[in-house]
Amino acid sequence: MDKIYLNNMEFYGYHGVLPEETRLGQRFRVTLVLELDLQKAGKTDHLNDTVSYAEVYECCKAVVEGKPYQLLEAVAEEISKVILSGFPTVHQVTIQVVKPDPPIPGHYQSVAVEITRGQIND
Repeated sequence: MDKIYLNNMEFYGYHGVLPEETRLGQRFRVTLVLELDLQKAGKTDHLNDTVSYAEVYECCKAVVEGKPYQLLEAVAEEISKVILSGFPTVHQVTIQVVKPDPPIPGHYQSVAVEITRGQIND
């Protein structure tokens, strides 16, 4: 299967369990891997034969900057639902949601979740 990558998209959202996370908000980074057949697009050179990166970006932005969720897992699930329902040529999507600055003590670069979901009829 061919792949389209959208790497390290950055958004500002209000997701988290702690009250300050939902009040102050924070940055989130999202990376997507879309799996689909790109052969026709490669031959025709037409946008209609592939998935628009700009449209996928806007879908992710709407989720991350929209309704607050407590868990990164819920954010990732909602993104997968929107992508798979909005782009039926995508067979499978892998989503990584990164919280670079979670309000927890310790020394680390970030925390993240990653999920992979596919079309129901696959």
